[in-house]
Amino acid sequence: MAKGFDCATPLTASTAKAFFQDGYVFVARYLVPSGWKMLSRSEAELISKAGLQIVSVFETTADRALGGRTAGLSDGKTALQTARSIGQPEGSTIYFAVDFDATAAQMSTVIQYIRAASEATPGYSTGVYGSYAVVEAVSKSGACSRFWQTYAWSQGKQSSAANIYQYQNDITLHGIGVDLNRSFGNEGWWNTVDYMMSPEDANKLIAFLGAGYMATGFADAREEFHRLANELRKASNQPEE
Repeated sequence: MAKGFDCATPLTASTAKAFFQDGYVFVARYLVPSGWKMLSRSEAELISKAGLQIVSVFETTADRALGGRTAGLSDGKTALQTARSIGQPEGSTIYFAVDFDATAAQMSTVIQYIRAASEATPGYSTGVYGSYAVVEAVSKSGACSRFWQTYAWSQGKQSSAANIYQYQNDITLHGIGVDLNRSFGNEGWWNTVDYMMSPEDANKLIAFLGAGYMATGFADAREEFHRLANELRKASNQPEE
């Protein structure tokens, strides 16, 4: 499980570093072509250099998904162009927001929107942000492959399909307003720095080193096991321990 946050305010090098030092692994930012909350290429680079991963979310208006297929195709096209312009690598995920309490009667239109957005973003995985009901309905439809659930409008339920779960809104950390999230793997996050190793592979090797650490009684050997584990963490963009 990884610790993360989302925010509308662009991060600076100092705020990104402060969040990383607090143990945050990822930040979700807005993949929109203009406006004060947009993620720029320069911000993506400073976030990456600070050691944080980026989750991209496309949102213009809260209920944009009610525009159905036509809106999904248009937003997908815009998101694709924006992702490429800021250096988001193919293979990562673009989440599309359903930021309202969608009803059962509206769900078919929401699914049409997400499916169309998926079609319009070749090379990228597509995700949806929304309530428990949205995540459940969209995951069952197969319209996208990644799911970010908010606790809002979810009546205390949490979907087993969720890759990310937003569990608290509207708090202030390091001088900016943020929402808090936790993630469970396959989030589709990204950065602008090329790392030699995936976190999954690094953690498998760290587990072997951990076994060696426990097996030896020599302080020097334990220190070396610990050092090597931290080198693997650095190589896979994970916090040192």
